[in-house]
Amino acid sequence: MIPASFDYVRATSLTHAIGLLQDDPDGNKLVAGGHTLIPTLKLRLASPALLIDISGIDELKGIEVADRIRIGALTTHAELLASKPLREVLPIFRQAADMIADPQVRNRGTIGGSLANADPAADWPAVVIALKGELELAGPTGRRCVAARDFFVDIMTTTLEPGEVLVAIHIPRPNPGAKFRYRKIRHPASGFAVVGVAVALRLQGGIVSEATIAITGATGRAFAADSASAHLIGKSLSTENIATAASFASEQAECLSDHYASADYRKHLVKTEVSRALASLNGA
Repeated sequence: MIPASFDYVRATSLTHAIGLLQDDPDGNKLVAGGHTLIPTLKLRLASPALLIDISGIDELKGIEVADRIRIGALTTHAELLASKPLREVLPIFRQAADMIADPQVRNRGTIGGSLANADPAADWPAVVIALKGELELAGPTGRRCVAARDFFVDIMTTTLEPGEVLVAIHIPRPNPGAKFRYRKIRHPASGFAVVGVAVALRLQGGIVSEATIAITGATGRAFAADSASAHLIGKSLSTENIATAASFASEQAECLSDHYASADYRKHLVKTEVSRALASLNGA
């Protein structure tokens, strides 16, 4: 449980961090909260020559709530949980943050670290997909934005290029009538999602005019359950419509199997949790 030796540099700016990554973009590693990287180092599953500490870069911090919402990549789970302006506009952030691990993890872990790590059982990927977020990335050739739904490729794999840094999450301000829910079945030891469901929808006169359902924990990456979302558009949240949408979501999921939950069990959980999330918004 002792990591291999490495050098350590505290980056003074985003430009400095990107420059340091260029020396060895496949080997040098960024560290902020460190909740995934440090255990990985201890187990020697990773042995970077250099750790680049980005925790002091102000550009990567902060929550801005305006016509669009901007959340810096270094924003901690605890800050997302506590932000009153964010809670008033997007209460799903409080719902999800309140379910993440424990106070120690919430006070150190960051949303950017969670997204960039792309653990298939992490909470934030489903949330940012459901909210139609965009991820701002910066690298040696400049900046670009990637839709959250396109960012997650596979287990621990994203569209981040070598040498790029996740800067911020950008989310459109929701329209009047928007409703949100995050639910998950927690692993009893880790607190990670065996299955997690994020729902964002808009009701007008009792009819769904907008809907996005995103799933985490079930497959190798978080994904948008497009067929389930499409089924709800133009319909009420009746028991029948909810059941059909939940079935579509379950059918789309090519679920993982492990010692805790089989693929069939995860499929069942996708169906039940989508149903419960939607039902909780009916009349809420």
